[in-house]
Amino acid sequence: MRFVTYADDDGDRVGVLHHDQVHPLGRGVTMLGLLRDGTLRAAGEQALAAPAATRAVGDLRLRAPIPDPPAVRDFMTFERHVEGVSRLGGTDATVPERWYEAPAFYFTNPHAILGPADDVPVPPGSRMFDLELEVAAVIGRTGRDIHPDDADAYVAGYTILVDWSARDVQFAEMQVRLGPTKGKDTATTLGPVLVTPDELQPWRTDTSFDLTMTVDINGERLGQDRWSSMAFSYADMIAYASRGTEIRPGDILGSGTCGGGCLAELWGREGLNAHRPLQPGDVVTVTVEQLGTMTTRVAPGVEPIPIPPARRGR
Repeated sequence: MRFVTYADDDGDRVGVLHHDQVHPLGRGVTMLGLLRDGTLRAAGEQALAAPAATRAVGDLRLRAPIPDPPAVRDFMTFERHVEGVSRLGGTDATVPERWYEAPAFYFTNPHAILGPADDVPVPPGSRMFDLELEVAAVIGRTGRDIHPDDADAYVAGYTILVDWSARDVQFAEMQVRLGPTKGKDTATTLGPVLVTPDELQPWRTDTSFDLTMTVDINGERLGQDRWSSMAFSYADMIAYASRGTEIRPGDILGSGTCGGGCLAELWGREGLNAHRPLQPGDVVTVTVEQLGTMTTRVAPGVEPIPIPPARRGR
């Protein structure tokens, strides 16, 4: 099934998307509530069978499928991306050995979730604004210390994730060996739909699904990859994320950027003049086969409020 959250007259509404028509669930129902109750599929089947009036998806303003996730973890599972970005960092462009040992991730801001219809502001102070195309797994069950063999059962569905990145801010803050933080937390876009795993079974591979991922900026192709290029599986990611702690319904686990899915990778391989950073007015379109397309406009941001430097020698 394919679930959407959309803006209605009295707040957000959840529905099932079928043949470009949205079958609404009851008022007050949220995707997060359905996941916590374990009733997502049952509610979807009931909506499809109900005689309630449907609405054309093209007439609706879609929100993020889960506008208020409890936690967002962002991984790095595409080797081509890691290798390309390492060149931008001035290293010898080799992938760190540690990367092969475990699916690395960081926590990003669950309060900065945007939907597919929302403009994305440039983060305060950034002059090197970038995007990163990913696919997120949405967790549907609580678990702890989960074995990879059991982990797929914890996935409620998949959705496109765009991690918007202020590269200059990110690189500066990581000089203190902490982060990324402010380079990442202005916006994360999710959508347009939440697709349950059974819908994607025909394209299943050992790590994910054999489907195309593409990025276009102002109508020109930036890059593309196969979703199946992930070097770690979602099961690996879930096992690592749950090690010594809990994952909970509604948690978002981003795959990390696909190969060719960001400007930083291009800058690393071809230099900073290969493409200018994103600017207000730019239009970014991302597509993942079977998950849909999102077109997002970059909007002006605000200037940062100055903070005085630390007092030395204290």
